[in-house]
Amino acid sequence: MSREKSAGNNEEGIEVPYEQIHPDTLRNLIQEFVTRDGADWADAGCALEDKVEQVLRQLRDKKVKVVFDLTSQTANIVASR
Repeated sequence: MSREKSAGNNEEGIEVPYEQIHPDTLRNLIQEFVTRDGADWADAGCALEDKVEQVLRQLRDKKVKVVFDLTSQTANIVASR
């Protein structure tokens, strides 16, 4: 696991390999991520499950990663560099 500082603030996070997260927990994390701010994917012609699968593909392709923020004690999905 690596530690990272987010640009522009003092947050410190630890990358968590998604393979080490229980599948149900990972799915819940992704569902929470894609539904933030009240997003309704059905209105955009995309089912929630389709969006979850897109994020899972991005995790597998290393386009995004899971980071645990030590300051807020929360996990987030962020773009990989």
